[in-house]
Amino acid sequence: MASSSKIEWTDTTWNPVTGCTKVSHGCKHCYAERMADRLKAMKAEKYANGFQVTVHASTLNDPLKWKTPRLVFVNSMSDLFHEDVAPSFIQSVFRTMNLAEQHIFQVLTKRPARVLELNDKLDWTPNVWLGTSIESMRWIDRLNLLKLTSAKIKFLSLEPLLGPLPSLQLDEIDWVIVGGESGPGARKMRGSWVREIRDRCVECNVPFFFKQWGGVFKKRHGRTLDNRTWDQMPMYASELRTI
Repeated sequence: MASSSKIEWTDTTWNPVTGCTKVSHGCKHCYAERMADRLKAMKAEKYANGFQVTVHASTLNDPLKWKTPRLVFVNSMSDLFHEDVAPSFIQSVFRTMNLAEQHIFQVLTKRPARVLELNDKLDWTPNVWLGTSIESMRWIDRLNLLKLTSAKIKFLSLEPLLGPLPSLQLDEIDWVIVGGESGPGARKMRGSWVREIRDRCVECNVPFFFKQWGGVFKKRHGRTLDNRTWDQMPMYASELRTI
């Protein structure tokens, strides 16, 4: 069954893998971990292992059953390229995405180095987008690794943005998402960091999507930047959302 998503830049989430482990300071207040613990307490079968990495082979064919084209965020509750996910299972996920060509699949990882290890064994059809998360300059190497992959559409999720990213090199990048941290313990994001990235995107003609200011109570702060909402996406995705 498709899960309708409240995440502003997608339509649906699909989680053939759940669970993860922290790899950088952006993971400190992981929303997926909090949700997994909550679902385990509620006796949800899929989260019986809590936030331990778990594959769900029974969900592999789900997108093939969805007739209406949609944007699909792959593994909102995990990282497809986690080291505990077998290459054969990752290939099975890709086979489904390759077959379900009516959808756009948004794969987001903090592990682009592992993507490169498997890159030549995966079929990068145009509907499979690859993004990496970068929360500060400490992790800027993820950008360079992303550019080395064979994904046709490459994007950045700068969320939670925890520091400035000066002179972001956006060649070969097709989309940029920026957002502040939300929920308990949320760390503050500065407007100057966001505007610098926005201006860089405008300069390089890269679609810019501002997700939220964040905060403990994120709805209070909204998602407008300089009196407008920035919902830019690569062209085909924008057209898909008007269907």
